[in-house]
Amino acid sequence: MEAVNADEFTVEAVERALQQLYYDPDMDKKNVAQKWLTQAQASPQAWHFCWALLRPDKVPEIQFFGASTLHAKISRHWSDLPPGQLDSLRSQLITQVGQFASGPKLVLTRLCVALASLVLHVLAETWPTAVPDLLCAFQTGESVTEADGQARCLALLELLAVLPEELQSSRIPASRRSQLRSALAVDWSSVCSLLQQLLQQPDAPCPVREQVLRCVSSWLTLDIALKDSEGLLESCLALLKESELFDTAVETIVSIISQPDCQRFADSLLKVVPQVLGLQEQLKKAVQDGDMETLDIMIYMTLLEQVDHWQGFQALVSMIMSCTGTPGHYPVDETSSSLTLTFWYTLQDDITSLDAERQTLYLQIYRPVYFQLVDVLLQKACFPRDEDYAVWSADDKEQFKTYRLNKTFEKEEIQLTLVNFKILFVLYIFHLYSCEWTGHELLIMLSSHIRTDSKSPVQSPQCMWIMQALGFLLSALPSDEILGKLLSLVTPHIQQLEKLANEPPSSANKLPIVHILGLLSDLFSTFDLNKQSERSEVMRPVQTQPHHNNPVVVVLQQAFPLIQTILSKWLNEPEVVEAVCAVFEKSLKTLLHDFAPLVTQLCELIGQMFSAYPQASALDLTRQLVHIFGCEKDLFSPIIALLELITNITMSIFQLGSRDHPDVVESFMQLHAQALRRKSDLYLSDRLDIKAVFYCGILSFKFPEAPTLKATCLLFTELISHCEQIPAVREVLQEDGKLLLQTLLEAIGGQSPRSLAEHFAEVLFSASRNCPSMLSVWLREALLPPGFPSSHLTTEHKEHFCQQILREQVSKRRMKDIVKEFALLSRGLQGTEYAANY
Repeated sequence: MEAVNADEFTVEAVERALQQLYYDPDMDKKNVAQKWLTQAQASPQAWHFCWALLRPDKVPEIQFFGASTLHAKISRHWSDLPPGQLDSLRSQLITQVGQFASGPKLVLTRLCVALASLVLHVLAETWPTAVPDLLCAFQTGESVTEADGQARCLALLELLAVLPEELQSSRIPASRRSQLRSALAVDWSSVCSLLQQLLQQPDAPCPVREQVLRCVSSWLTLDIALKDSEGLLESCLALLKESELFDTAVETIVSIISQPDCQRFADSLLKVVPQVLGLQEQLKKAVQDGDMETLDIMIYMTLLEQVDHWQGFQALVSMIMSCTGTPGHYPVDETSSSLTLTFWYTLQDDITSLDAERQTLYLQIYRPVYFQLVDVLLQKACFPRDEDYAVWSADDKEQFKTYRLNKTFEKEEIQLTLVNFKILFVLYIFHLYSCEWTGHELLIMLSSHIRTDSKSPVQSPQCMWIMQALGFLLSALPSDEILGKLLSLVTPHIQQLEKLANEPPSSANKLPIVHILGLLSDLFSTFDLNKQSERSEVMRPVQTQPHHNNPVVVVLQQAFPLIQTILSKWLNEPEVVEAVCAVFEKSLKTLLHDFAPLVTQLCELIGQMFSAYPQASALDLTRQLVHIFGCEKDLFSPIIALLELITNITMSIFQLGSRDHPDVVESFMQLHAQALRRKSDLYLSDRLDIKAVFYCGILSFKFPEAPTLKATCLLFTELISHCEQIPAVREVLQEDGKLLLQTLLEAIGGQSPRSLAEHFAEVLFSASRNCPSMLSVWLREALLPPGFPSSHLTTEHKEHFCQQILREQVSKRRMKDIVKEFALLSRGLQGTEYAANY
């Protein structure tokens, strides 16, 4: 087909361009068509030709473009709407949603998004009754069990579901967004009434009730109070008995009870505790049957983090303890026990935030629980038998290693560990009581012990825990005493470090250097003046200004020249560099904005380290800097300079061959994902080449290491979400989005482990949400060649996959299921016993 000559934007010209875009094999012509269609959508004529494209006799691709054009005009070119056309536009859109209620689903969703965008434009000023009017427009009185009635009901639920989502994703000023959120929340009572009615209707079809649950989750983003959702919560709990709705019901329940202000509605929470405890038999059955997926979900259900009364929640805590102690070894026999750790941390934080009298009471009540928890975690950290461990995959061994490290347990010293962990827990309890004399006594005792133990160059768990305990204790001392006590504690170690630094590098003094740096890291990781301030002044505002002269900052500033000296001699030793980075990274995580005086110096030091010998630890440290200080105007210059330097150096690694540096590649992907999430406007300048990062990400998909692939998926998920805000991202997606999709499909189709399917689904979900038109083209072109990405796939398989992917813009969980199924099909495993256990 000839390249489109776009002198005028007519229906016929648009259809020719779409034909060229979808079916012409010439990529240059496709690019011409893509650019022309973008111009067509922005033109005033688009208000007219979009309706013609939605006629029933058009193919779904053309109808989808018509619906997408409507959304583009309403969301981005609202000022172009001809005067006096609002009422006509509104009525036509409602009519079109009704006409497409029976499908295609992809077109219906885009029309609903367009109508939602229109509502947001006029809700507060000219159409305050929008939600009630739409409820009336789509409720015809037909039963939801009839085909037409069910279709219209699903269309209404789709519209209600995308309305809050469109509010979240639209580029609206913060004040306007807040106004619209409040306006929509006013209509929650009428929406809630409809949703509850549909859930309680015994003959309501499963698709209707499932869509109701998705709708509830969407509206909860408007900060709906728990007391206004009590009835829905009870209805959702009742659905847990229905296997086909179990997963979605659990997601919805967790969303309801995880709202930020749930603790204000203790009565509402107490009402559901008996129903949650009623899940215990289902939980036991899941454990006995080895049903890990159900077990994971049941644990999420059990984790009501708003624990406040011991008597009411004693059984619940016991239930969670049993989940923590799920039989078997992680991650081979079970993958659920780690889900409960957040609960225990949250419970601890909740207790320590109470007033002194109640804190004393609850510490006495829960102390035996935490001692029991220690015993459970020790059991979970034990190695399996050697013959069992020998047959584990490398990925399983790595996950188990991480699992154990998170609990800081060592196989050879388990019995000693139990004693030390309990001692340190008691010390921490004393610290919570803030008894000044206790703190001084413990400080003297522990300091003496650590100096004795430091004679050994091995970093034992006991040293680590004691240094962490010392950090807690120092933080609790009166502020005028902290610096002196801290200096008296660290000075002997720094003097020893200085002595070692002046000696020629050798294997004999490398271990002591790493050991001392590790002690400092552990000490600084718990030295948190901000946390101590919160305990003594619970209701104070969130701190935005750093403490002046933070004692840790003073120590680090004094030790900085010494650290530079060590690095100058040990720069090629990864263990030493990692230990240095750990000192700063752990300090940074604890001090947060108090760390600001060191940022400029540290950026220069990281640049020197990475230029001489690129290591992942330097990238991880940079990622923390970007996370905490990326939005600080005063520190923008050194951070952007460091990010630019690191990016350029890593690019050269890719050019020379990055296969030998999977850890560097993984950390590089994580760094840019963090930068995109935290400070995306960094990429609006010419200093950071996001296109080069894109192509590095493509190469990273070829790595066999699972952590590297996960980090790459995270990067592309973030990158695609900024396709509208960052022109360079949109350009590279238009040019080589198909290459990204081909690479992703190869990975899903068999190049990468199936365990990563969920992470690949995250990338596809981001593309479906943020650039559906481009994704539609990429998918169909990428899957066109026979045998790609697998010879097991038929044309029907591919077409069904395309339709499912393009249709799913609401549920991330559903997208993951779609990708998992496609991965099984690609490997010829669907319907096998192996797939049934997947």
